[in-house]
Amino acid sequence: MLKVLISDKMSPLAEEIFKARGLEVDYKPGMTPDELKACIGDYYGLAIRSDTKVRADVLDAAVNLKVIGRAGIGVDNVDIPAATAKGVVVMNTPFGNSITTAEHALAMMMALARDIPQASASTHAGKWEKSKFMGVELFGKTLGVVGCGNIGGYVAERALGLKMRVIAYDPYLTPERAHDLGVEKVELDELFARADFITLHTPLTDATRGIISEKSFGKMKKGVRIINCARGGLVDEAALKAALDDGRVAGAALDVFEVEPAKENVLFNHPKVICTPHLGASTKEAQVNVAVQVAEQISDFLLTGAVTNALNMPSVSAEDAPKLKPYMKLVEYLGSFAGQITRTGIKAVNISYEGSVAELNTKPLTAIALSGLLRPMLDAVNMVSAPAIAKERNIGLSETKREGSAEYQTLVKLTVTTETQTRSVSGTLFAGKPRLVEVNGIPVEAEFGAHMLFFTNKDKPGLIGKLGTSLGLAGVNIATFHLGRNAAGEDAVALVQIDGALKPDVLESLRAVPNVVRVESLSF
Repeated sequence: MLKVLISDKMSPLAEEIFKARGLEVDYKPGMTPDELKACIGDYYGLAIRSDTKVRADVLDAAVNLKVIGRAGIGVDNVDIPAATAKGVVVMNTPFGNSITTAEHALAMMMALARDIPQASASTHAGKWEKSKFMGVELFGKTLGVVGCGNIGGYVAERALGLKMRVIAYDPYLTPERAHDLGVEKVELDELFARADFITLHTPLTDATRGIISEKSFGKMKKGVRIINCARGGLVDEAALKAALDDGRVAGAALDVFEVEPAKENVLFNHPKVICTPHLGASTKEAQVNVAVQVAEQISDFLLTGAVTNALNMPSVSAEDAPKLKPYMKLVEYLGSFAGQITRTGIKAVNISYEGSVAELNTKPLTAIALSGLLRPMLDAVNMVSAPAIAKERNIGLSETKREGSAEYQTLVKLTVTTETQTRSVSGTLFAGKPRLVEVNGIPVEAEFGAHMLFFTNKDKPGLIGKLGTSLGLAGVNIATFHLGRNAAGEDAVALVQIDGALKPDVLESLRAVPNVVRVESLSF
């Protein structure tokens, strides 16, 4: 039975879902890194929140691990490149706590506008400092949303309901989406210049780290207010303190910090700063939602191959997974065939989908074909790690699609360009099973077998008999024999399925047969 580990505190519903789906689950929150490394090798799935750190050393010990599911959005605690190299799918649950986080950002903005935490503390202290806490209205103010994805979109919609003007900076925000939301898409510098309030809803990347900096404050309105409920590190905290001190910034509301848990910070106890301890996703509803989603996503992947919200491979819906399954084997075989007969460096790969297969989600198929192609040379490669490996090695990867096929209802063609030549191999499904139909432009119909021989030869009389004799003398039994040629007397290919692996000396004797150009022993 497949085993899953829940290593952080999570709603009991997650454990119940795993068990209901027939998976064995262990609930072990609070483990030390050494304890996690000691036991992770037993598990195929790992469900985490933010406490568990999945670094390269943990992944090295995770010999059976197939999937990591983060109950939440941020995956700063997972070494995604290392997971990808190990072939481990990394998923998150970006929608389970979106509304909760958006509401927290809005609550922080309202509290910031009216100095509510400071006024509450003053009143609790027995003071009545009514004139001290003079706030500002949100009505008619301009809200700048940096990162207008799922959460940023929810914030924008709700801010419009408060009759604020909303402008948004997001390189991936389309004009159509901006129109639907009712926001104005602007460049970052324009947002800084126009916004009365700025709220951040972008992941922390090399491009976004320090997006609010000393330089940024010089472009903003005097008296701007900053809200960050996204990720620590988006705001340069020292620069923010300086801008608060000299009045360039009227106030800041922060739920996240550069170092967490934040026990000390340069902004703590600043009279113009509101702080909360990373509460963006901390509602009962959100905790249940993300726990349920991560359990369902991990279960679907382990049991059906469906991939949802993955960060390092294409998504595959539960509906698409069974449709793709027969094609997965076909493209793996085509990739493996091409990989086993390739002897020089690969420069480019194109995968063409024609007919019925072109209507499907082909991204996973491309990843599988690529893994089959690279595995003979690199061994431990799978559909998760293959695209990253290809990118590292500067292998160009492309897809083409065509609705119809001249000869077949469905066809996949893999074309590999190496340092010395371009080679192609094509296949289709026959009664749901993979079938090879072309090699290097030569038509040949052959089933794939566990052990096969691939010949290129000159089309001359007597060759088949000589090959059969050589195999017979070596005690090798032929299961099937498939031939193809361009034209009489020209280039030809043969695919021979045999009952077992071939010894090296037999392979050399076959290469010595007259008119044989090349022989390769293949395994599938």
